[in-house]
Amino acid sequence: MTVTPAKTVANLRDLGGTPLAEGRSVRPGLVLRSGQLDRLDLDADPAVAALGIGTVIDFRTDVERGEHPDRVPAGARLLIADALADKMAADNGGDGDPGKIPAAQLKDILSDPVVAEEHLGGGKVQALFTSLYRSLVSSASAQSAYRLLLTELADPRSGPLLFHCTAGKDRTGWGATVVLSLLGADDETLMSEYLSVNPAVRIAFAPMIEGFTAAGGDPDIALALIGVFPSYLEAALDEVDTRYGSMEKYVREGLGVSDETVEALRARLIV
Repeated sequence: MTVTPAKTVANLRDLGGTPLAEGRSVRPGLVLRSGQLDRLDLDADPAVAALGIGTVIDFRTDVERGEHPDRVPAGARLLIADALADKMAADNGGDGDPGKIPAAQLKDILSDPVVAEEHLGGGKVQALFTSLYRSLVSSASAQSAYRLLLTELADPRSGPLLFHCTAGKDRTGWGATVVLSLLGADDETLMSEYLSVNPAVRIAFAPMIEGFTAAGGDPDIALALIGVFPSYLEAALDEVDTRYGSMEKYVREGLGVSDETVEALRARLIV
């Protein structure tokens, strides 16, 4: 995995170079992940322009996309794949704004320590993310989103493909885990790559965290919202094991991705 020094795209990294089984690795320049592209400026970001992005997959909700629409490189295709559509529809009767998740609500939540403690204290934020990650495996909208990701990555016509959500850590993190697992990364590599977003995300949200804690907010709540933790990914992996028994079966039976597509994906991305 290589961090791309981008000025206008948060948390941009190339999965190329990630070690795989038998001394192999992911082919560089074809699988990219990031946060949202609402501030993308290729003139100010020659390193991003040089990537030659051909396809962008946006995992965000309608609300997120409406508030912060992507700025897509000229000539690139933008594909919408709302991974949390079903989860948000199911949760609309509860707390929180429809179509938003904590990563997209950080400014609102962290502006009021009392509200944050009421809704997210006492382990509630961890329970929320556990539920969210399980839905990334089990819901039809998420399965459709990750099926699109794998299908596009297997197709040479997609060119270099960038997939993202809001902060580029949860929906995007699960997508990266599925891809790398299929390509042959071991458990340690999967977890290491998943957790590697934490420094960039925490730097990006540092002023928000500092303001929240200065106002009396619980720093554990802020960090649980902003960062990723092993328990989050483990919840999704447990959902895979419980429902399908293996990542391979999840991809074939849950996502409906054919053996031919999986083999094409491996042929294209393993070096």
